[in-house]
Amino acid sequence: MTKNQRLATGLGLLAVTLWATVATAFKLSLTYLSPLQLVFFSCLSCIICLSSILLVQRRLLLVIQLLKKRPLYYFLLGSLNPFAYYLLLFAGYNLLPAQQAQPINYTWAITLTLLAVPFLKQRLYLADIVAMAVCYSGVIVICTQGSFIDFDNTDPLGLGYILISTIIWSLYWIINTKQTADPIANLLACFMGSLPLTAITTFYFDPIFHLTWQGVAGTLYIGFFEMGITYVLWLFALRYAEQTAKVSNLIFLAPFMSLYFIATILNEPIHHSVYNGLALIIGGILIQQRFSNPNKLSKTKTTATS
Repeated sequence: MTKNQRLATGLGLLAVTLWATVATAFKLSLTYLSPLQLVFFSCLSCIICLSSILLVQRRLLLVIQLLKKRPLYYFLLGSLNPFAYYLLLFAGYNLLPAQQAQPINYTWAITLTLLAVPFLKQRLYLADIVAMAVCYSGVIVICTQGSFIDFDNTDPLGLGYILISTIIWSLYWIINTKQTADPIANLLACFMGSLPLTAITTFYFDPIFHLTWQGVAGTLYIGFFEMGITYVLWLFALRYAEQTAKVSNLIFLAPFMSLYFIATILNEPIHHSVYNGLALIIGGILIQQRFSNPNKLSKTKTTATS
């Protein structure tokens, strides 16, 4: 593939902009659907999206081969992502203001480093400990609105859901570190592998649907632009990049852009502590990337390929 930094940057910016809108899409969609229903219908939308992309590329057969070769693997992997991860994430968004849930979710990058120690036998460096302290101090700032002691403005269950979702997401990528399959086909196989569990759980625990056009539109948007097309855009941005770091660093624009959409579309007045807390979270991640061991697993949700 011919390298083209300008094209890579354009694709990267488009992907980041789309990802910045999904926190707003989550909150709007949860007005019409339960978290479990939103997972089910969004997964269906993503399967349609990724299947269409692979069909155009004439690589859809790869998914069938992956599922046939390792059905249990993709069932278990799919039970982590998308099923458990998005169920917890949507449940957290359902209980928390978007301006709290969105930045706290970014701490998964630090969670990934911590879990790499027991699961991948990697060493924890001083920079990782400092980064962890900075990141989670940012979480405390957001949850207490800067007081560090008053958690009355945060739903503890919602906070727990978001923090546990970062563990689930990190475990998913740790399992995927040695995956060599086509990344798009692999992602679709995970979604298809999760479908039986997602469908059975949804129709058993939450079978009454009140579908509206707003709810359907929300699931299509999330399935296409959180789970599907945007991932492909980002993947191609990294492939076209002459300097990958210049593209991958664009992801740090997403949470700040997301707060703009939250404020203008959801009409949530953004508390100044959210900006301070988010700055600490991003700062902690940058400390880890800059000063930790360069050979350490530090892939993010968007730079890691499944």
